[in-house]
This record gives sequence, structure tokens and C-alpha cells, in this order.
Amino acid sequence: MKNIRISSDIIPLGEFKTGISTCLKKVQATGHPLIITQNGRPAGVLLSPEEYDNLVYRKQFTESVEQGLKAEEAGEVYSTGEVRTKLVEKRAARKQ
Repeated sequence: MKNIRISSDIIPLGEFKTGISTCLKKVQATGHPLIITQNGRPAGVLLSPEEYDNLVYRKQFTESVEQGLKAEEAGEVYSTGEVRTKLVEKRAARKQ
């Protein structure tokens, strides 16, 4: 994610409401998220679709790595040969 520029990436809700189209174009053009404030406090974040997809992918990837590390710590690790054998058995079971 790109760094937030305080001078241009934070906007009050009222200003956002009156210039939604401009805000969307700016987010898409710059790739910077837009922080929307309400009563001077952060209330929401507007992201480009690409940035949102990247965040979701990173989260899923991180969760997958964490799951793998937990499995390794619990001793749930298989050798390549064991995995191949299990795959062959599953494929054979499906054909029957």
C-alpha cells in the first residue's frame, strides 16, 4: 500500500459527499487511499479495486503461511513420497 499523504489523502465527509466522482478518479489515478473523516476522526477509507485486491491477497497469503507454520510445529508434516502416495490413493479411489 502506498504511503498516506496527510496534505492530500485525508478529506472530511462533507467534502467527500460533494465530490465523490473526483475522489474516485483521484484514488484510481494515484493509487493512494483516501481517508474520510467525520467530526475530525477517521471514519472510512476509499481504496482502488487493485489495492483492495492486493490487500486481500496478502492477508490470505499470510494466513496460509501461518497455518503451514502451525502445522509444522504440530508435527503435521509429510515427506514428498508420502504426499505422492496419498495422491495416488485418492485418485485411485475416485476412479472406482
